[in-house]
Parts: sequence; structure tokens; C-alpha cells
Amino acid sequence: MTTLPTVDLERELLLTGKSCVIGLDEVGKGAWAGPLVIGAAVLTNEVIDAQNAQELMGGARDSKQLTEIKREAMFDHVAATCKAWAVGAATHEECDRLGMNKAQKLATKRALEQLGKVVDLQTAAAVIDGKWDFVSPLVGHVVAHVKADASCLSVSAASVLAKVSRDRLMREYALDYPMWSFDTNKGYPCPKHRVALQGYGPSAIHRVSWAFMENYVPWLEAVSSPDMLPGFQAS
Repeated sequence: MTTLPTVDLERELLLTGKSCVIGLDEVGKGAWAGPLVIGAAVLTNEVIDAQNAQELMGGARDSKQLTEIKREAMFDHVAATCKAWAVGAATHEECDRLGMNKAQKLATKRALEQLGKVVDLQTAAAVIDGKWDFVSPLVGHVVAHVKADASCLSVSAASVLAKVSRDRLMREYALDYPMWSFDTNKGYPCPKHRVALQGYGPSAIHRVSWAFMENYVPWLEAVSSPDMLPGFQAS
């Protein structure tokens, strides 16, 4: 049985005097191509005080529990019902150059810079999924909560906003790089993606420093310059 997210943690944090609660979630960390995206969402007090908060948010839950069609259908409602929301991204090149941890912090900084125009970050609390704090010191108080994307409604909302935003971008990339099937795999590994890498090499949006390059592009060492790679464009 799937557990639905609640606003229990938001209520608890607001009772301690926090000005608002920011749910944050990432998407794209395990992808082989495309950006890493961070979603940030702040629920209204009306939603947090309601008995049917999850229903008011359009049924938002961890985006992994929803089909692509359902996520797309609820996106506009979730965005419009939030008090404030934002997404930030780190490009494929930044993921390569900085490493995933620093890239995640950069994408978070970009999302919070937008959100900071609407809410006071230093008097707010941030809730993140997992145990690693990738937010401090950008927000005054950070709560790291395992499975927060499934249990905390503001994090669930951020998850939907981040996932749909990234999916839409990857579908756009698929028009420029059709061989890698980004419209369906969104840059994540799958049989078609692996076959395309073996046949065509990396596209311009692949994270070329990752280990999959050695595993799925065995002829790469024979190429004298990255400019010769099929689909390669200089950043």
C-alpha cells in the first residue's frame, strides 16, 4: 500500500517559529545525459492547515510513484497552488566539471536564488530527501529526512515540479539528438540508450566523464580528439 505524503512536518516546523517550509528534491542525478535539476516548493498556509492538503495539491506525491502522463496533468495545478516554487539546474558540462555533489549544490543555489525573491531563506526551514545536506548555509534551518519525497508534501510537490521540468527539457533535446531516444528515456540508461552509445558515441549533452563511457563506447580511445565524436559540440 502506498503511503501518501502529509503536512505533519511542515506543521511541526512552523510551530517552532519558522517563517515557511521549503521542500527540495533533485532529479537527474543518475542520468547519463542532460542536466541535474532541483525543485523547490513552498506550500501556502491554507494548504498546510487543511485536512485534505494532499488533495488540494492535486494529489502530488513522490514523482517516481506517478506516470509521466499523471505528472504532466498535475504540474500546472501544483505550480499554481504553491505559495512559491522554483527550479534550478546544473548542466551536463557542470556535472562533468564539478562532480555530482558540487553540481547538486550549484543547482540548489540557483533554485533558492529565485525563491529568495519571494520568501526569507534565513528564517525558513528546508526539508530535503536523504541524509546529505546540500542546502546549508543557504537556508537558516535544514531537516534531512529519509524518504521525504514520499512522506512530506512540500518535498513531493518539489519532486513533481523538478521531474516535469526536466522531462520537458529532455523531450526538446530529443528533437536535436534523436538517436539516443531522450524523449522516452530522459537520459537514463536503457537498452536503446546503450545501443545508441555503442553505435553513435555520446551526444553533445552526455556526461562524458562518467564510467559508462568506458563501458559502452569501447572505441572512444581510438578517437584522437573529442571534436571527432558524433554529435559533439564544444561547450
